[in-house]
Amino acid sequence: MNEEKERQDGGGGSVDVSTQNGGEGNKSNKQVYLKLNQISEVQTEKVKLKDIAKISCQDTALLAKCSSLTVKVIHEKREKRYIGDVLEIIEKINQVDPKAQVDNLGETDYIIDYRPPQPSRKVWQWIKTIFVCIISFCGAAFAIMTFNNDVDVPALFHELYGLVMGKESNGFTVLEASYSIGLSLGILVFFNHFMKWKLTEDPTPLEVEMRTYEDDICKTLIQNNGRKEKEVDVT
Repeated sequence: MNEEKERQDGGGGSVDVSTQNGGEGNKSNKQVYLKLNQISEVQTEKVKLKDIAKISCQDTALLAKCSSLTVKVIHEKREKRYIGDVLEIIEKINQVDPKAQVDNLGETDYIIDYRPPQPSRKVWQWIKTIFVCIISFCGAAFAIMTFNNDVDVPALFHELYGLVMGKESNGFTVLEASYSIGLSLGILVFFNHFMKWKLTEDPTPLEVEMRTYEDDICKTLIQNNGRKEKEVDVT
């Protein structure tokens, strides 16, 4: 009798352990890993979660539901930026599956940059590109000329040429030529970009400045949205 009782107890214990392990496995399968982008450009009126974030989950059915989850429905037919936070998304995922556990690995606030689809305007794009190139070229040339006038580079080259060669400079010597060539090469090396060619895989200084500017814009939009309809006492 005692042996039979021990067998029954042992069998019951093994069933309980397997049930608990199965529960833990189901629990881990419901874990949703979310990585929100800080800003996402979309062209569709119904913005899905997969459009603004990366999602990972072992449960394929839950992953499909989360990917197709509608985050925002845009009714205005114009370019506009919409701001949201991760808590809203967690609530939507819990409505889909109350047992889902969301672990956010990305941004806590996100921006949807809506741009309605527009016809191709290649001619206008080329006009803007040429205009920017002309402005940039004239601005850089003006900055270089003012620098040369401030430090009086022509007089310096004239004096150096006279000291080395022992005769007067005619205004266009090897010094002026090498200075012009070196200045052009230095600009290309510094900006690390000429048409489609790059010297290294590092981002160019212009790209770094543009990303910094974009980050500042995003942070300002999020902060302004948090202060909306709130009084700020600055006294």
